[in-house]
Amino acid sequence: MCYKNYFLLSGENITLAENVAIISEGTTGLVTWEAALYFAEWAMENPEVFNCRTILELGSGIGLAGIAICKTCNPKRYIFSDCHPNVLKQLRKNIIRNNLLIDSDTWNSKECEIETKSNSGSEEIQSSKVTIFRLDWGEITQELISEIQSDIIMATDIIYDPEVVICLVSVLKKLLVATTDGTRKTSSVVYLGSTIRNPETYHQFKMELDKVGIEHHKMKGPSTEVFPYNKCTKIELLKLCYGT
Repeated sequence: MCYKNYFLLSGENITLAENVAIISEGTTGLVTWEAALYFAEWAMENPEVFNCRTILELGSGIGLAGIAICKTCNPKRYIFSDCHPNVLKQLRKNIIRNNLLIDSDTWNSKECEIETKSNSGSEEIQSSKVTIFRLDWGEITQELISEIQSDIIMATDIIYDPEVVICLVSVLKKLLVATTDGTRKTSSVVYLGSTIRNPETYHQFKMELDKVGIEHHKMKGPSTEVFPYNKCTKIELLKLCYGT
């Protein structure tokens, strides 16, 4: 385990505890991936997308993108989610480490006793409600969707395994379409940031979106470099919405 600092243009920094190994404890979710950095840069350039919105992040990992959005984009509510218990534990610690308060109904403070950074004597009011869910894509129910009521669904670097593509598309369809009364929810959108490691898997993902009527549009990436990562890496931003 090591600690990394990611500096924002505002002068603030995000401190994350990360694993050194790419794969550890049976997961790849304990490191920050390049698409999360890329997405965070784009979000900070477009804060109006997230301002006063309820956001559900799928596969939050250790939290870089979500913490950056909470600090710079003023969402109404931000819901971090993952399914791996060790990732969730580290995610909780990183959120608290960066002085974000988690809704007390969604976590146990005794599991997360760490020292938070000082605010130099000034208490900053947190306007965003931060929540953590353990979310297994195969177990998402209509009741859970109704409880979340997200305006925006976002994720980074979750399209890498062809075996989970169909499950992911099914989840996205449920989140975009389903409402409490069974009618179509046309206002929700999905934003995805993906490192294209396997073009065939990425193409399969888009084909599955087409099959269920989810439109996908490539978006322009960030223009300002904030974080250090390999700029030659092929990363794509997509906006998804249900076809009219």
